[in-house]
Amino acid sequence: MSGRQQQYLRAMGIPVWVERAAAPMPVDAVEVSEVGNEDWDSLRREVSACQRCGLHAGRTQTVFGVGSERAQLLVVGEAPGAEEDRRGEPFVGRAGQLLTAMLKAIDLPRGEVYIANVLKCRPPNNRDPDPIEAETCTPYLQRQIDLLQPKLILAVGRIAGQWLTGTSLPLGKLRLGSYTYGKGNVPLLVTYHPAYLLRSPGQKRLAWEDLKRVRALLDAQS
Repeated sequence: MSGRQQQYLRAMGIPVWVERAAAPMPVDAVEVSEVGNEDWDSLRREVSACQRCGLHAGRTQTVFGVGSERAQLLVVGEAPGAEEDRRGEPFVGRAGQLLTAMLKAIDLPRGEVYIANVLKCRPPNNRDPDPIEAETCTPYLQRQIDLLQPKLILAVGRIAGQWLTGTSLPLGKLRLGSYTYGKGNVPLLVTYHPAYLLRSPGQKRLAWEDLKRVRALLDAQS
């Protein structure tokens, strides 16, 4: 285990003697998407102008997504929070820092993955997304998936996990399953939301097991 990886594991609060199950993915294993930037830009403009549900009235800006448009891994959360709404980027602040450390612990720099949410607008007072809001916004996520063509989707948190799997299972059971999503049957795994891990650091060891599954599945497809 490299010194850098040990540093990231410490940032997650995981003892450095925990071993990763799979080898790092070679940089040249990332496949290049054939979708042009024009398509991403068109979708981004459409999302930024969206008024399909009432959430548009209270937003500062939409939170489209961030990361490599050639990424093998797509990380999906539930919705933007206050800071995300202000900055227009998903997973910022302490939760975003932990997510970055989690990804780097399995040799995936944040810039080499794509990060998005089910909802592109912040629900008021950070409440849970309404099912109608999620249903209205999900086609945008599906179009992002169509453009990205990821090898794997990682849903973080109970709400994103339940929505993308179409189940009402508790997170403890969701994270143990293997699913597929969308018309492309993209493999889907579920883990804890970084914000939850900040409140419940004792669950970081389980999150690390989930991350090892992510790494192993990506390596198996490279």
